Amino acid sequence: MKIRKVDDKNIGETKQWLRTASTLMEALPYLRAFSGHTFVIKYGGNAMGDDELASDFARDVVLIKQVGVNPIVVHGGGPQIGQMLKRVNIQSEFVDGLRVTDQESVDIVEMVLAGSINKHIVTSINEAGGKAIGLSGKDGRLIEARKLRRTKRDPDSNIEKILDLGYVGEPQKVNADVFKIFEGSDAIPVIAPIGVGSNGKTYNINADTAAGAIAEAVNASKLLMLTDIAGVMNGEGELISEMTREEANRLFKTSAITGGMIPKLETCLHAMEGGVEAAHILDGRVPHVLLLELFTQDGTGTKITL
Repeated sequence: MKIRKVDDKNIGETKQWLRTASTLMEALPYLRAFSGHTFVIKYGGNAMGDDELASDFARDVVLIKQVGVNPIVVHGGGPQIGQMLKRVNIQSEFVDGLRVTDQESVDIVEMVLAGSINKHIVTSINEAGGKAIGLSGKDGRLIEARKLRRTKRDPDSNIEKILDLGYVGEPQKVNADVFKIFEGSDAIPVIAPIGVGSNGKTYNINADTAAGAIAEAVNASKLLMLTDIAGVMNGEGELISEMTREEANRLFKTSAITGGMIPKLETCLHAMEGGVEAAHILDGRVPHVLLLELFTQDGTGTKITL
């Protein structure tokens, strides 16, 4: 027999339980709606560098899997790559936010992304009760890539020059059949954004771009991108919690979208043009941001719909 004394403390605990029950009831319609769907989650930024946030992320992914969603995690690792390159005395050069990657650098990039970072994420998810499987885009030729070319107009001569970024690539084809191996299983794929060229060469691919291409290829219901800001802001610095693809395209024509948000929003819109139903840009610094966005009415961050 278990006896509980009724006092002010118990009343406080009961109120907390009622709030928990209310949250679960709020989540129930979303749990039903999302079961059986595939979500692609781009994981990066400060959320990867903070142990507590990384633990929250791992538990969120496991819970998402356990309620019937099929998550695919695609991760970045720019700061970690920079640290390793500095350690081995290789200088990094950036052009329009992309790391120029020579042969020596691409070996380090692959070692860090497909090695230490990928396995750390896999281990975190497994320790949280999941069954994560680490892959790179080279495994099963998951991401077939081509050399990324960028042009830049010389302000003096007005001549457009082709920039050589080395072994920086872009997805040419995503072999979605690789993911069929995991159908009906408990496995959670964790993908390092390394691609393979037709000549067998290794290419470093921007993680946002890789996530968007994978989301298109697997007909994902959602693309969720974790960033280091609250979401998409309007011209007054206010968070846009929800907007349509058409509204997002109009926003591009204003000065509100700047810096690193430009390629992120472009990736989301391109993925939606390829069949992804909705895209979310979230602040990865918020604990359990995935659960807050997916399973509550108001969410957090910016949701882009068709």
